[in-house]
Amino acid sequence: MSEPLSLVWLRRDLRLHDNAALYYAFKSGRPVVPVFIFDRTILDDLDDKRDRRVEFLVQEVDRLRDELEKMGSTLIVRYGKPVDVWEELVEQYSIGDVFANHDYEVYAKERDKTIGDLLAAHKIGFYTSKDQVIFEHDEVLSGKKTPYTVFTPYSRKWKSKLTDFYLKSYPTEHYFEQFWKTSPEKVLTLEEMGFLPVEEPFPARTVPDKVLDTYDKTRDFPALPHGTSQLSMHLRFGTVSIRDLARQAREADDKTFLTELCWRDFYFQVLDHFPHVEKHSFRPAYDQIEWRNNEQEFEKWCRGETGYPIVDAGMRQLNTIGWMHNRVRMITASFLCKHLLIDWRWGEAYFAKKLRDYDLSANNGGWQWAAGSGADAAPYFRVFNPSRQAQKFDSKETYIHQWVPDVDQPNYPQPMVEHTIARQRAIDTYRKALATVKG
Repeated sequence: MSEPLSLVWLRRDLRLHDNAALYYAFKSGRPVVPVFIFDRTILDDLDDKRDRRVEFLVQEVDRLRDELEKMGSTLIVRYGKPVDVWEELVEQYSIGDVFANHDYEVYAKERDKTIGDLLAAHKIGFYTSKDQVIFEHDEVLSGKKTPYTVFTPYSRKWKSKLTDFYLKSYPTEHYFEQFWKTSPEKVLTLEEMGFLPVEEPFPARTVPDKVLDTYDKTRDFPALPHGTSQLSMHLRFGTVSIRDLARQAREADDKTFLTELCWRDFYFQVLDHFPHVEKHSFRPAYDQIEWRNNEQEFEKWCRGETGYPIVDAGMRQLNTIGWMHNRVRMITASFLCKHLLIDWRWGEAYFAKKLRDYDLSANNGGWQWAAGSGADAAPYFRVFNPSRQAQKFDSKETYIHQWVPDVDQPNYPQPMVEHTIARQRAIDTYRKALATVKG
């Protein structure tokens, strides 16, 4: 090979359209070839070998490879630990530079530092760009030049900065002829990595216009089949462009959907600026709460046998299809933390195992919001009443009957705890913990 290559390391940006790293690789002037690594550091920790996320990744990697093969190029696919894979790639190919997009999780930052050092030792450049968010790092700061820790003022600043410049797509399609012309790479299957197919359809990667037209009115009702965009999985793995979605929401004048995208950026910047949230409460005082952590009660919650139909419907939906409606995520999380006084980290970890759209920043942010320990202005005594939530958002019990068909049967369990008693117990426990810290 006479000319060095520019390699694009795809991670959570599985698309050729509007991809910052791919664009900058093209601008290097060299032949370009994308790389994807099935990371064993992550995959080896997965207990369930029918993991929907892994199957989705295989599907999307195959789609990308097919797209590239039609252009006479390929996608280099490897299975292993990134540092081992990159050592092999450096030996196998003549590499000029490597391009990737930013990631904000602690593991990802450490991984990229290790790979950057490895490549530097071989005189290979490693360049990363912003891609999976609209704003990152220090782009949205308070008047005191500090990160926002409350969403409302953050969202005001975020929306005030949202000019056309930040929503413009990278014109990658103009450079596709620059893909390295080579023979196809070998296909890597689920079975070769020790996984089995779930064999169920994944949500479409486009938002029907009618969803945006009614999103603010439908998004809180879990029984509606098209009440939400169902794009969370595609956003998680970058098979859609965040810029395209934000532009589409703005053009449809859908302020509610745009605000949801803003929440996504908010949780990314919280994780980026305050990495301790991955293991600890955003507000350290909340780590002093005396959780009950009853394992039998936790198991009932996991199985959807709490006796509260809306909670049980959500958990059974999660266990069955690997997804749960966002309104119901809030209800089930609040129930675990407040009604059962079980550490939010237990629930977060369970969601992390089950959710097909699992994203550390959003999952962590959502659980800490429910527990009252996160970057949030709401007081700790906010406790959702599951019965009232069901009356408000599933008044005909359509969603409940879909996922809890035994709800009207004699064997359906009685409520694990009475709401008024549980609410007061939670408030007393929180108050005691926070008073101890202040004292």
